[in-house]
Amino acid sequence: MQRFLSGFSLYCSRRPSLRSLVLAVSLLAAAAAAPAQNLPPAVVGALRVAQIPQQNTGVLVLDADSGKRVLVANNLAQPFNPASVMKLVTTDAALELLGPTYSWKTQAYVDGALDQGVLDGDLIIKGGGDPKMVMENFWLFLRQLRARGVKDIRGNLVIDRSFFAGAPYDPAQFDGDPQKPYNVGPDALLLNYKTLAFRFEPNAAAGTVAVTMEPPLAGYAITPPRLSQEPCGDWQGKLMLANDAASATFSGTYPADCGSRVWYVHPYRMGSVQYAGAMFAQMWADLGGGFSGRVVSGAVTPSARLLAEAQSPALPEVIRDINKYSNNVMARQVLLTLAAETSGQPGDMVNGARAVRSWLNDKGLDTSGLAIENGAGLSRVERVTPALLGGMLAQAYRSPLMPEFVSSLPLVGYDGTMRRRLKTQSVAGQAHIKTGTLNDVRSIAGYVQAASGKYYVVVFLINHPNAPSGQKAQDALLQWVYENG
Repeated sequence: MQRFLSGFSLYCSRRPSLRSLVLAVSLLAAAAAAPAQNLPPAVVGALRVAQIPQQNTGVLVLDADSGKRVLVANNLAQPFNPASVMKLVTTDAALELLGPTYSWKTQAYVDGALDQGVLDGDLIIKGGGDPKMVMENFWLFLRQLRARGVKDIRGNLVIDRSFFAGAPYDPAQFDGDPQKPYNVGPDALLLNYKTLAFRFEPNAAAGTVAVTMEPPLAGYAITPPRLSQEPCGDWQGKLMLANDAASATFSGTYPADCGSRVWYVHPYRMGSVQYAGAMFAQMWADLGGGFSGRVVSGAVTPSARLLAEAQSPALPEVIRDINKYSNNVMARQVLLTLAAETSGQPGDMVNGARAVRSWLNDKGLDTSGLAIENGAGLSRVERVTPALLGGMLAQAYRSPLMPEFVSSLPLVGYDGTMRRRLKTQSVAGQAHIKTGTLNDVRSIAGYVQAASGKYYVVVFLINHPNAPSGQKAQDALLQWVYENG
């Protein structure tokens, strides 16, 4: 209780609104009066086995219908690194601020004369921040251009990325592994998550390995590995990949024992404009088009005219991909979109964080313990309190947009990042839970429908070097809520 009072004193010192003050008092009073605010014995036991002190955990179990009745509370006002659970904050804010019918637009403009299939001028592609412009959708977009009479482009391909503010991005900053797809940076024209999928097919009879790549990139050379008879083991390490802006060289070996495998790689030495240009050039040629110009960064000119437009799936479908599969770059795209749409300026992380904080403040939630760096949770500095996260989830449950939001979370024991957890327990299929994982972080948050039929908000954040061993404690809490809620 002393921790609650300390947090409440800090809250008051920041002069919150009356509505926020009333909400804080209500939550603290509910936690103080709740008959079962201590951690359940099964959870305490699992934490003890994992050697994780309770002071390194933040827990809240809250009746979703009322948003007031607290079953379990621990360190409500303490800020924790939530890892990917931060995506819940970003996506809930997007649903309310952008609306459930929001979609992103990618546009193609021509600047020059178009006569009998020949464009004597530039083709300009303006990115609108679409988080899901995968290769199939980009191909359909280019098909629109062919259907509108464009065949040979005699000018340049101009890539307009001005929807997002230009900012330096270091893919190695987080963990020193820039090739990992989760380290891809956001971009106003993000194509296929700026990732390459290398497929390896061993041919034992010929003693060779065939390597194919998606998406295909014009001018991108691949040197395949040698076939070996080693055990599969660390097959990616054995490949000894060296990639630059124009090629991928596998100077190592690929074990025949591995069979067919796919490796997803971020070509971090290739700039976004170069990646988009190479993808365009290959697909455009495959569609029978000609292109003799250069690929350059620029902007839509006043004389340009709109020729084609592609729309992304609606926001609810996008946030399902973000939350169920914890897609980091898509979450970054959403935060920058919030910034662009609410500030009227090119989207940047500062304005995105400001938009989310303002939205939470308007709900009467205390944001004094909130820190947003990129909205994806792939961060060492992002923080949220169990009280803030639980309060937000309780309000989301009572929102008209609740079905879209809840369905975006992984279903325990069935899909997303929760598909392998609690499969044999009775809570399987009865909870929608987002997970978060970093080296010293294990987090869960979402909703459980108890055996009684009642719904509960559940938040369980662990920040400790032994956090990887804390999963059993979190699973025990989910099962406890199902049985006792």
